[in-house]
Amino acid sequence: MTAAPFAEMALLLAITAAVGAVATRLRQPALIAYIAVGIVAGPAGLELVRAHDQIDLLAQIGVAVLLFLVGLKLDLHLVRRIGPVALATGLGQLAFTIVIGFGLILALGRGWLEALYVAVALTFSSTIIIVKLLSDKRELDSLHGRIAVGFLIVQDIAVVVAMMTMSALRDGGQPATAHTLFALGGRIVLATAALYMLMRWLLPSLVRAMARSQELLLIFAIAWGTGLAALGEWAGFSKEAGAFLAGFSLASTPYREAIGARMTGLRDFLLLFFFIDLGAKLDFTTLGGELFPAVALSLFVLIGNPLIVMAIMGAMGYRKRTGFLAGLTVAQISEFSIVFVAMGIGLGHVGPSALGLTTLVGVVTIALSTYMIIYSHSLYGRLSPWLEVFERRVPHRELALEGSCARETRPDVVVFGLGRYGARLATRLAAEGVHVLGVEFDPERVGELQSKGIDVRFGDGQDDDFLDTLPLDPTTWVVSTLPDVASSRALLAALAARGLAGRTVVVARDEAQGATFEALGAARVLYPFRDAADFTAEHLIKWLRPPQHPDHGATT
Repeated sequence: MTAAPFAEMALLLAITAAVGAVATRLRQPALIAYIAVGIVAGPAGLELVRAHDQIDLLAQIGVAVLLFLVGLKLDLHLVRRIGPVALATGLGQLAFTIVIGFGLILALGRGWLEALYVAVALTFSSTIIIVKLLSDKRELDSLHGRIAVGFLIVQDIAVVVAMMTMSALRDGGQPATAHTLFALGGRIVLATAALYMLMRWLLPSLVRAMARSQELLLIFAIAWGTGLAALGEWAGFSKEAGAFLAGFSLASTPYREAIGARMTGLRDFLLLFFFIDLGAKLDFTTLGGELFPAVALSLFVLIGNPLIVMAIMGAMGYRKRTGFLAGLTVAQISEFSIVFVAMGIGLGHVGPSALGLTTLVGVVTIALSTYMIIYSHSLYGRLSPWLEVFERRVPHRELALEGSCARETRPDVVVFGLGRYGARLATRLAAEGVHVLGVEFDPERVGELQSKGIDVRFGDGQDDDFLDTLPLDPTTWVVSTLPDVASSRALLAALAARGLAGRTVVVARDEAQGATFEALGAARVLYPFRDAADFTAEHLIKWLRPPQHPDHGATT
């Protein structure tokens, strides 16, 4: 990278920080501010930054990291539970939007091929934007968040199929299209088989070896995610699909929470460039007289797409609230929609007016849907009385999920640090019937204790993002046997920020450390060295001064 791109990057980051600060002060979404920076600094605005290749590269890595983290949060058990509704909702929404959108665009006076292109483009929602918003709201692990991610992945696969199918139309005819789809299906089967073998025989031992170093584990995760993203693109899928599968392949390992927590900051930084790049690529020169059609199609996407999702989920046995919150995630079109229409221009299928229309719909729907998702719970509160039609009298599927979750009891005690003292403590508590969850960053120790039947998670107790993954609530006791004062101090501060400091027990070396922990809010302090010495002294005294036996004539 030359000096000029470096300076441009520095300028771009400075502008973004300033605009982001203003947006935060005005309580506006930072995501909208980032896109606005891209528009203002890009070709459509002041043309302040020309390092487009560098920004695009960082944006692509950011997307790969994001989709890797999405895959990391899914495991096979979860896929079995939400797979049917995600598939049905994703395919149903695609069919509804294409059919109704095609008719609507024809009614606006467009040709059939342009109507087909724009209708297909309207079906694609932005996985990147939605996942970022749900993550910021801490709703990615909620029921509606997981279902939304499921049908967004279905959409991503549909993007690949649509692009390959429309490309085949250049050669004309059904045989080419059928051959393309058959080839894609073959690649999916091969990719599934390869991923299964990796997950079964290679990845567990490989990740365990990498986990011996925190830095190495992070580097391996990034390399694995970007590597499979590149491989996915080479194999004819997409970088997004490859990165998602990379995360999914590690989702069943005990290291996923630690990996996810360490990659969160990197994800947020790199996604900044994605949103800036998205804003910079918006082409406003082709808008022309597309205002009225864009308004009509934007209303169709903002209202029609959520309605079909709510209808499908309601029919499948989910509550109206779950359907509404999941439905809002498809109330916008994706950056891939613009790419898809641009591909049609390159193939000679459509003209620039289709791209202008899609661009304007994208700007409107991305901006408005962002606010809809941020204020989704308030919107639901206002609209709830009119949503009864989208809920069965008995939402059986969601009730079944709640029953299974209720059977998953939260731990009574969480022990951070499973050295000799912590492991012994966790083992004794478990032997007495107490539900214990251990947290340890030594992968060998984790495997050893898990083999003994102790519930242990691999992770760092000082990592705020990792703590969010733990099943902590105000009724849970937390015990820190971490070896150094700084670690326990950081843990206490993080627990206090979550309102959980009232039931914490910390192991201290001496009274001075104990006073520090008490000042930080620890409810109890244990002194294992002092207590062990007192215990040993009591036994020695008993041995040194054995009790006097009574005389033979004395009564007992």
